[in-house]
Amino acid sequence: MTKLSIIVPVYNMDGYLDRCLGSIVRQTFTDFEFIIICDNPNNKEGISLLYEYAKQDNRIKLLLNEENIGLTKSLNRGLAIAKGQYIARMDADDISLPDRFEEQLSLL
Repeated sequence: MTKLSIIVPVYNMDGYLDRCLGSIVRQTFTDFEFIIICDNPNNKEGISLLYEYAKQDNRIKLLLNEENIGLTKSLNRGLAIAKGQYIARMDADDISLPDRFEEQLSLL
């Protein structure tokens, strides 16, 4: 069983997205699945970046909404496929320190 599922809904794919994704894939804790839900099917450049990350890291599960369904429904889509013992949540403009999940899980 995967220890942790990290769920990140994405709509506005501005300058933070690359830093956000990079801060997750470079975590010191590595037993996780990274579920990204894209809620903006019209942003081709952002979707291209998401596909690049997914191609480079097999922990990434990319869900593309066919239309904008909003934050809550997007999060529920991610939760529906999550297999982790624990769930972590981030927004696309958040950046995590490299040992964030290692520290949080040590406290759980």
